[in-house]
Amino acid sequence: MNQSQPTYGGQAVIEGVMIRGQKNIVVAIRAPSGKIKTRVKRINKLFSGHLRQIPILRGAIALAETLYIGMDSLSYSASVSNEDEDVELTKWSLALMMLFSVSIAIGLFFILPLLASKPFEGILGSNLVSNIAEGFIRLAIFLAYIVVIGFMSDIRRVYMYHGAEHMTVHAREKGDSLTISNIRKYPTAHPRCGTAFLLTVMLVAIIVFSLIPRDPFWWLLVSRIAFIPLIASISYEVIRFSGNHTNNIFVHAIMAPSLWLQSLTTKQPEDNQIEVAIRAMNSAIEADGTSLSAS
Repeated sequence: MNQSQPTYGGQAVIEGVMIRGQKNIVVAIRAPSGKIKTRVKRINKLFSGHLRQIPILRGAIALAETLYIGMDSLSYSASVSNEDEDVELTKWSLALMMLFSVSIAIGLFFILPLLASKPFEGILGSNLVSNIAEGFIRLAIFLAYIVVIGFMSDIRRVYMYHGAEHMTVHAREKGDSLTISNIRKYPTAHPRCGTAFLLTVMLVAIIVFSLIPRDPFWWLLVSRIAFIPLIASISYEVIRFSGNHTNNIFVHAIMAPSLWLQSLTTKQPEDNQIEVAIRAMNSAIEADGTSLSAS
């Protein structure tokens, strides 16, 4: 990647792609009519201010941004897909949806593995075995979740848009013009993927939680929630470092599992899906250029 270039990334949504630029967020959606519709929003200063430059703290901010922007983009894509663009979630509705989604995720990926690891307590006279067992149970649930939802047709299409987003980001980072033929040359996996981030969270959690006592039980439960921001922040720094050193052999070896995992969460896209990703990227670059020249 050309280090002088600003970083662009995003995520797949329902029948579309979201791209986060330097100053703006663009969502491009293929409407039922076949037309590509785009929405441009300025990034909240909370997510792009000076705090975003502070190591560890920026990871927690990035996590909050990902949840908020991701939910907002999904809401917009759903409204376009349902041909009801005038109905978008209010900030309170978004907050409630985020709270509900986070609660489900914490219950499934943190509380359930904790309870499932209880039978391992006391083995070898320490908490280490049960804490490590908890981590591997969490990882197994995560992998099973990805595999199971991948059988849903709607999710498979999201995975195809996910691939289109990654391929387009690759092409831009290599300085290629954003055409379908150029983008086709690149892989669907990318080191800065959200899937790679989640896998890193699972692995970092094994290390962090292995150091935490399992008594009393109330503290055990609280710790699995309270340490999530710290674990996410450490994971963010790992992904950031890896993304900036993709040519390093040691880093490449460390990132290999996450790149392999993306074979489950990305699929080869159709040309019309790549076209949507190109529209999102070009619109984000154009919006950033307008914003920066006006500032």
